[in-house]
Amino acid sequence: MAPPAQSQRSPSPSQPSGKGEVSDLKSQLRQLAGSRAPGIDDSKRELFKKVISYMTVGIDVSSLFGEMVMCSATSDIVLKKMCYLYVGNYAKVNPDLALLTINFLQRDCKDEDPMIRGLALRSLCSLRVANLVEYLVGPLGSGLKDNNNYVRTVAVMGVLKLYHISASTCVDADFPAMLKHSMLNDSDAQVVANCLSALQEIWSSEASSSEEASREREALLSKPVVYYFLNRIKEFSEWAQCLVLELVGKYVPLETSEIFDIMNLLEDRLQHANGAVVLATIKVFLQLTLSMTDVHQQVYERIKAPLLTLVSSGSPEQSYAVLSHLHLLVMRAPYIFSSDYKHFYCQYNEPSYVKKLKLEMLTAVANESNTYEIVTELCEYAANVDIPIARESIRAVGKIALQQYDVNAIVDRLLQFLEMEKDYVTAEALVLVKDLLRKYPQWSQDCIAVVGNISSKNVQEPKAKAALIWMLGEYSQDMHDAPYILESLIDNWEEEHSAEVRLHLLTAVMKCFFKRPPETQKALGAALAAGLADFHQDVHDRALFYYRLLQYNVSVAQRVVDPPKQAVSVFADTQSSEIKDRIFDEFNSLSVVYQKPSYMFTDKEHRGPFEFSDELGNLSIGAESTDTVVPAQRVEANDKDLLLSVSEKEESGGPSNNGSAYSAPSYDGSSVSAAASSQMLSELAISTVTGHASQSSLAIDDLLGLGLPVAPAPAPSPPLLKLNSKAVLDPGTFQQKWRQLPISSSQEYSVSPRGVAALTAPQTLLRHMQGHSIHCIASGGQSPNYKFFFFAQKAEESSTFLVECIINTSSAKAQIKIKADDQSASEAFSTLFQSALSEFGLP
Repeated sequence: MAPPAQSQRSPSPSQPSGKGEVSDLKSQLRQLAGSRAPGIDDSKRELFKKVISYMTVGIDVSSLFGEMVMCSATSDIVLKKMCYLYVGNYAKVNPDLALLTINFLQRDCKDEDPMIRGLALRSLCSLRVANLVEYLVGPLGSGLKDNNNYVRTVAVMGVLKLYHISASTCVDADFPAMLKHSMLNDSDAQVVANCLSALQEIWSSEASSSEEASREREALLSKPVVYYFLNRIKEFSEWAQCLVLELVGKYVPLETSEIFDIMNLLEDRLQHANGAVVLATIKVFLQLTLSMTDVHQQVYERIKAPLLTLVSSGSPEQSYAVLSHLHLLVMRAPYIFSSDYKHFYCQYNEPSYVKKLKLEMLTAVANESNTYEIVTELCEYAANVDIPIARESIRAVGKIALQQYDVNAIVDRLLQFLEMEKDYVTAEALVLVKDLLRKYPQWSQDCIAVVGNISSKNVQEPKAKAALIWMLGEYSQDMHDAPYILESLIDNWEEEHSAEVRLHLLTAVMKCFFKRPPETQKALGAALAAGLADFHQDVHDRALFYYRLLQYNVSVAQRVVDPPKQAVSVFADTQSSEIKDRIFDEFNSLSVVYQKPSYMFTDKEHRGPFEFSDELGNLSIGAESTDTVVPAQRVEANDKDLLLSVSEKEESGGPSNNGSAYSAPSYDGSSVSAAASSQMLSELAISTVTGHASQSSLAIDDLLGLGLPVAPAPAPSPPLLKLNSKAVLDPGTFQQKWRQLPISSSQEYSVSPRGVAALTAPQTLLRHMQGHSIHCIASGGQSPNYKFFFFAQKAEESSTFLVECIINTSSAKAQIKIKADDQSASEAFSTLFQSALSEFGLP
């Protein structure tokens, strides 16, 4: 059989056909280097393309450096560009080779063709080799004085590159003064803009060490310079206009007339087609008129039309960026945009992120005159195929209702949502009805009539189920089946995974018991027993608290759990006014798009959960100076409100040890007697515990069907693990062990309110843990996140325990990771650490 014919297809230029391909290129380039034959440039182009192609895919062609430089002696600008690209790529990693290029680049800087002069100067400055800076000074000086504006533009940016390579060389050559002269006198707008950009960067860096640079930076904000740029702003490119507008925004006019002069000069920039220019101009207008209330409001009216035009044009991404800024302005002055609410209606083909922003704006601009139209539009979105948008639209209707605009019609719409056969619609409507009842108790009859027809089995979302349970407890006297629905939910306690729902269930059954004791008595006993045995710390503590309240005095328990309530007048805003003002100050930046100040996404401590890394050394070793600690937020909570509305606030965790010393009743459902079930609420009234503690305990246990405790539960035995109080460990060893050891235990604990308050001075935690023979090796962070690294050692051996503890004072939670030399002892140490942390802040 004949061998297959060889393929005639040539290999791809990006894939060398063999190991000798680079060698072949080298020999071919050497042959062409000294040739002056006609068409030689075309041959060089093909070879240069191959070299660049190989370089692009990562093949090392640095061995061709000499040949490439020799072939660069040509007037073909395409060959020059490819050669400069090659040289710039290998010069930084091979400084010795870069020296070979100096002569031909300097020669090209004096070429007759201004394009070649500019390209050569740009390539020369892009070498970024420190020991070659002396060769840059001459060409840069000549380039700044060149007759061609392109060469001058390149030279200005070359000065900035030189500054970053060697700041002293740049300053000694007096380049900043030359740039300043060019900035104020050059006829080309792009050269002027580049000078401004370079000088801002150079003088900002030099200001900390040079008074002259500091004065020069301040001089940029002087009236003559600012007016000079404003008068030439139409000559600049879009990027340069944004640069000038940013400078003008920092200028502080001395007289009111200057403010109007500047706004008159920039009036036509609001009509610019580029969104960045428009936003930069708007920022100038807003900043200049902050202290002039009437004029500031007129500015809002003036900028409305350009922003709405930009939102409706361009890509969705551009629209979202502009819409984010419009959203910020709407939130600050909703009444100005109330007549333009139709611009915020959602289009069917818009992305969900744009729709979500528009829904928030519709909520903000709603008032007496447009509420009906806006709510009607929002109700249409509730049937949207995009479920997240449907949810947001229902929430928007509820928020408008809470603003006291046409409440009657809105409540009817929300009740209609409850009758829709869509789970997510019903869930969102339940949450909103609960909030409405808190603010408008007079609507309870109408709402409860509809809510009573909803089966708890059809509500699965935790927040919705919690809202339904809250209404069952709050209005149990008006809902005939409330005790029985609560009882069925308690029977399925183990199947309920949400701690929020279980907390609501405990409070609701308590309220129902005070209003309908005979029907709820058994359910209350079952709920308290299940709560006391619950694994979740907050649920366990609340059940224990309710049990002790009932044990002490039922009347007091009713006043605590179910007191007379006043309607909620204002719901708390999720974002403080200080943060909103900070975002407004950072107008025309990512802060507006992210809806958070820049420090929240640029500072390391705000980027998210801490991760242990090589930065242990950056944390303070040992005790931390109190001067560097930001005070933790003060914890304020009304106990009655905490019991009544757990979904509105984060519960403060109690002691972190389920094994605390208390006599928890044991529950046996068979012990409930018919006689006990028929007891009325009056029989529960125990006047005091003093002198009758044991009798009260037995009476309440028997009445609630919790069973009679035969004997008090024994106090938990002290942990068997003993720690070395004088343990020593250096940071390097800690770091090495932390990397090597696996995580033995990772849990989340609750920190008591007193412990959270004590964290205003983190040193107190270090001293407290040291009292339990647990030593801190590093600590850091600021409110609300604090991070600590602890270590401990066994008393009888050198086995070490390492701990990472992150405490969030806002949620009163501590995330604990434990690593141990002896894995079998990690559980005992975890119990000991948890016990020590639970005692923090106690007197």
